[in-house]
Amino acid sequence: MIDSSATVRSELAPTGTLRVGINLSNFLLTRTDPSTGEYGGVAVDLGRELGRRLGVPVEIFPYESPGKLADAAKSGVWDVGFLGAEPQRANEIDFTAAYVEIEATYLVPAGSPLRTIADVDRDGVRIAISGKSAYDLYLTRNLKHAQLVREQGADGAFKRFVADKLEALAGLRPRLVTDQGNSPGSRILDGRFTAVQQAIGTPKGRAAGARYLREFAEDIKASGLVARAIEKNNVRGLTVAPPAA
Repeated sequence: MIDSSATVRSELAPTGTLRVGINLSNFLLTRTDPSTGEYGGVAVDLGRELGRRLGVPVEIFPYESPGKLADAAKSGVWDVGFLGAEPQRANEIDFTAAYVEIEATYLVPAGSPLRTIADVDRDGVRIAISGKSAYDLYLTRNLKHAQLVREQGADGAFKRFVADKLEALAGLRPRLVTDQGNSPGSRILDGRFTAVQQAIGTPKGRAAGARYLREFAEDIKASGLVARAIEKNNVRGLTVAPPAA
């Protein structure tokens, strides 16, 4: 790791406090204690570790969706955000390489003729999806025939999938396991259409801070810190990302 110099601290914590943005809709990486309202999870633990290394206090800034977290980058409200690294977001945010990966696939209803990931991209197929999620951005770039039906959050997407009898629901595999339990006869398709790259970002214009974050991300993977955070929070469905090329 490079030293947390005064320049790095001034860029990553210009107010004297490291303001960490988290995406509350990603239940694999964040959680809210129902009794105290305190935020926790893998992303929060790693954000607090970053603050410890920088020698500054940490304040958590929660957002109900990744899209709202990404959109807030331009406002300067947060200094470091934990969210999926997507090309559309890279216009405003400098990202590290991924620290964890999460498989994204489809849930299809009982009796569906769709059997493979490739089957889903057909004319007439409607896919419920959490709007502005990393996997929404991926499918927006890559689907040729199927139609995306966007809703607010994973809960909203599942409700739309059921209510409108849509042909597929796109989501992170661990979440789809829960949705499958609430949709009798439904199936999760084998394989994945992408693996969402969960990364750490800082708003553009903080070059020294961005370099420090990139080295921080590689260090916490190599040292086992990410793996220990996953184990501590008892999370299934997360894979520590490989070292950056």
